[in-house]
Amino acid sequence: METMHQQRDGSAFRLIMLAVFFGNFMASLSTTSINVALPVFMDDFQADLSTVQWMLSGFMMATGVIAPIIGFMGDRWSYKRVYVMALTGFTLTSLLCVFAWSIESLISFRILQGLCSGIIMPTTMTIIYQTIAKEKQAAAVSFWSMSAMLAPALGPTIGGWLTELYGWKALFLMNIPVGVTAVAVAARCIPSYRLSRGISLDWIGFGAVLAGTSSLLVAFSEAHEWGWAGWQTLALIAAGVLILAYFVIRTLKVSNPLLNLRVLQIPGFTYGLILNCAITVSLYAGALLVPIYMQNIKGATSFATGMVMLPGTLAMALVSILAGRLYGKLGPSKLILIGLLLMAVATWELSYAGTATGVLFVTMWVAIRYIGIGFSNMPVTNAAMSAVPSVNSGHASAVMNWIRQGTSALSISLFSSILSARTIVHLNDSGVTETMALTLSVQDVFHLGTAIIVVSVPLILLLRKPKAQAVGSS
Repeated sequence: METMHQQRDGSAFRLIMLAVFFGNFMASLSTTSINVALPVFMDDFQADLSTVQWMLSGFMMATGVIAPIIGFMGDRWSYKRVYVMALTGFTLTSLLCVFAWSIESLISFRILQGLCSGIIMPTTMTIIYQTIAKEKQAAAVSFWSMSAMLAPALGPTIGGWLTELYGWKALFLMNIPVGVTAVAVAARCIPSYRLSRGISLDWIGFGAVLAGTSSLLVAFSEAHEWGWAGWQTLALIAAGVLILAYFVIRTLKVSNPLLNLRVLQIPGFTYGLILNCAITVSLYAGALLVPIYMQNIKGATSFATGMVMLPGTLAMALVSILAGRLYGKLGPSKLILIGLLLMAVATWELSYAGTATGVLFVTMWVAIRYIGIGFSNMPVTNAAMSAVPSVNSGHASAVMNWIRQGTSALSISLFSSILSARTIVHLNDSGVTETMALTLSVQDVFHLGTAIIVVSVPLILLLRKPKAQAVGSS
């Protein structure tokens, strides 16, 4: 099988990145733009937080569940065609969300939207590694990272502004013109190519991924109500772990696996993936906790909450570009270390935010967190993907997205559950008000987020300058 010739022309590079940026930004924006509007959804649909949070965790679950079959779809129909189809589906499901008549229907449409989003992100990464010249891939990934990380960071600001002015339906209406533009640009600017052809889909493996991931997500989401030692929680966790273990064993045995998990045999890819998950968890933990802190504790509006996160968003965009330029000189390890240290310090400082804390304090440390994410995200992604040969990049991207998005969905559910459980614990203390209990709970979760980052730092020592190595197929 012959690998396609890399695109080297400068204009081709700009056109491909334009097409990638449009779609990736739109899909990523939807992950956090509704965060600040959760109280609005609760009021409009008369639903509680445990139900409304499924708009987030259900969306994230869908992005992870679809990931294993992206390699199959890309091989069978070409990544360009799959990308255009996903953009079209995302635009149409956004329109369905506008016409949702109940919280259940809105959650269902969000899950469908998540399936399309889950296709868009790894597909754009694969297109970069299969159509961009090797010497330009670091710059390309820096732009990809900027769209992937800038959009979730901008989401609260845009979401808060639109919700206050036009209501929650505007959050989905904004996707329609962007989606139509993205489809047109992708169809015109991305070259048509195909590196390999898929054979058949492992439906049993796909069913195992769906059942296993769903079991874990439901367990983590409802653990605060059932109790972590409750039989429902333990049964679903056990079922999820066993089903996913079966999926891994099956994947390593069948001739045409749903996911080529053998890419995990490449140390650079595996260590980079673990670090990538830690960074992603940190990003979404902040996206969940900061709006809750600002609105439920400080009494800020949705728009004010978004503005608190805006300086960090802008700083992260600039730092992502800077990281792309410094990558060739410094290598991934130094940039990742700088990023993780900034994230750890900022997350620790945010754990001291209380009812009397000033907005400037929160704004400053949120900005430092985003700067850290900007320094570390692109180097981690590029170090991991560059360790994989081009012919396996589609499957490596699918594995990365499946694990990363699954981790994100589970972490959102886990953090929400811990937040609820710790609030109940603190309320049992004498003299503690509801606001103080929630404040202490937010601090507890920020402490947990700090620990996750710190534990990940030693993995940087295991990263080396990436050298692509072939992966066996059987």
